[in-house]
Order: sequence, then C-alpha cells, then structure tokens
Amino acid sequence: MTIVLNERGRSILDAIVHDYIETAEPVGSRSVSKKSHLRLSPATIRNIMADLEDLGLISQPHISAGRVPTETGLRFYVNSILELRPLAEVEKRRIQSTLKDSGQEVDELLKTTSKMLAVITEQAAVVSKPKSSATIFKHIEFIMLRDTLLLVVLVTQAGLVQNKLIEIEESLAQNELDHLTQYLNELLSNLTLDQVKLKILEEMKKDKIQFDTLLSKALKISNQALGDEVEGEVYIEGQTNLMQYPEFSRMETLRDLFKAFEEKSILVRLLEKSISAIGIQIFIGSETQISEMGSCSVITASYTKENYPIGTLGVIGPTRMNYDRVIPIVDYTAKLVSQILEKKI
Repeated sequence: MTIVLNERGRSILDAIVHDYIETAEPVGSRSVSKKSHLRLSPATIRNIMADLEDLGLISQPHISAGRVPTETGLRFYVNSILELRPLAEVEKRRIQSTLKDSGQEVDELLKTTSKMLAVITEQAAVVSKPKSSATIFKHIEFIMLRDTLLLVVLVTQAGLVQNKLIEIEESLAQNELDHLTQYLNELLSNLTLDQVKLKILEEMKKDKIQFDTLLSKALKISNQALGDEVEGEVYIEGQTNLMQYPEFSRMETLRDLFKAFEEKSILVRLLEKSISAIGIQIFIGSETQISEMGSCSVITASYTKENYPIGTLGVIGPTRMNYDRVIPIVDYTAKLVSQILEKKI
C-alpha cells in the first residue's frame, strides 16, 4: 500500500520521530504542538495522530501514553521526510586523520575503520573484508606441523593474511614444501585469488604435470587450500555502546543481540545484501531478517575498487537512531576507504 500524507501529517510524523529519537519515550500531542512549526491545537494534533495510527505509521504502547513511530513510520520518514545534512568539516577531518594514520596494511585500515565508526556514532560498527576476487595474490607458504597436518599461509598484495589448516595424504619434508612454495609463487604471481583458483585447475589438467609428482602435489594441495575458501570475515566494534540505550535494557534482548554479533555469519549475510547495491542501504527492524536484531536499524554502504564493490561497512543501532547524522558518516567513510584502498590493493 502506498501511503500519501499531506503537509500536516508529514510535519507531525516528523516531530514525533525527532522527539522519539531524542527521548526514547512515547510522544504526546502537547510535545508535538510545541515542536511542530504548524500552529495547531493539541486537539487537532490528536486527530491527525489518530489518522497516522490508522495508517500504521505510529502506535500507542499504553492507553495513557503518547505515540511512538512504527517500523512502517520510520521507513516512511527515512524515504519521504528525512533531509540529510552535509557532514560537518570537523567530522570529515576527524575521519580523515583517523583512517589515513591507520598504517599500510589493509587489515589495519579495516579494523581502524570499525573502531572509528563505533566511537564517532556511539553505536556498533561492522566492516567486512574485501572479496577475494579483488585481491591480488602475493605469496603462499606451506608449513608442515605434524604428520599429515599442513598449515597454508596465503598473503595478498593488499597485506591480507589467510591461514588454513589442511590434511594431506602423506607427510612431506619441509625442503619439499619450500620447493612447492617457490614453484607456486612463480606460477601464480599477479593474479587475483579467483584467477589463482582457475590457474591451478588449468595446470592440473596439463599432461606434463603428471610427469612431475612433486609439482602435481603442489597443485593438489593449493587447490585443496583454496577450493572451499569462505568469504566474509567481518570486524565488529562497539557492541557495548548499545547497552546505553533503553531499548536494550532487558537482559534477554541484549543477550539475543550479542548472540547475533558473536555468530559472525549472521552479520556476513546481512552485509552481503548491500555489497552490490548502489549507495546507502538502510535496514529497519525486521527488514534485517535477523530475529535477534529486531530492535535495531543497520545503515551500510559498500566500499569499492575501480568502482567495483569489494566490501561493506556499516553502523548498527536502535531503530530510533539519528539517521540524519549517521547516514552521512557511513557514506563519507565508505568513499574515503575506497580512495585509500585504491592505492593499496
């Protein structure tokens, strides 16, 4: 159903949302009368509020209480009423100085980004690692730990390090593994990780490899190490910031939310929804499709390389978060991270 509001309805919904964001308390008609630019009596405002309630935009939690915006009301506000303010220059400089001093490694930049977003917004922040398709292979190393247990260390040119333990069919001497390392590093130089996988499969099909048992083992081991690579590691910071909000004062609500944070695959799925989208994505309450985060809103933006989205960053807070402040912060941060990564990856 498409909801259409006249100027009065929009103004009063705007006033209710702003008051609720500030106080976390139900909003009464007298409060709206004081804060709305419309010169309307409390009785007229109550009638308009009743109409907004009929439309499902606000609700009355208790008979004697004022109104609070519903998810539908917040969505209408974000889509149709919200006017974003440009990010203040002082906040831009704060973000710039933090991120540009984060060091040369991509991991460090992304960790710093999540910490900075959590501090500046006073909410929780998440940042996903770049997709492997955009990272360039630099070095692979094999380390025999015991018997047939092998540690594979993969390093990208962006400075990302992936460690993986795999079981191989037979034990190999470390000097043999060093030989495999040299061969693979020469073979796979300057390829993306996705191209590395394809190159390994191509080489495995060549007849000449069958005549060199050691090289055949190298390809099989690297294929095993990369074949089921899991995308989507995330950095999360500021979880405890949410404890200051009354929405999360109930231990059960807070426990469910922290459970979602600990199960990072849940956050990965959420971030993957917005990685290929253009611009800011906003998920309000149940729109996250994560039951444990039903009291939260999530604002995300993808960061890019050569205009191709390779990861996502975002802020998680209560549904009554200050959207007109958080959205510009997330948007500016994503663009700045993209600029920095353009020089690193």
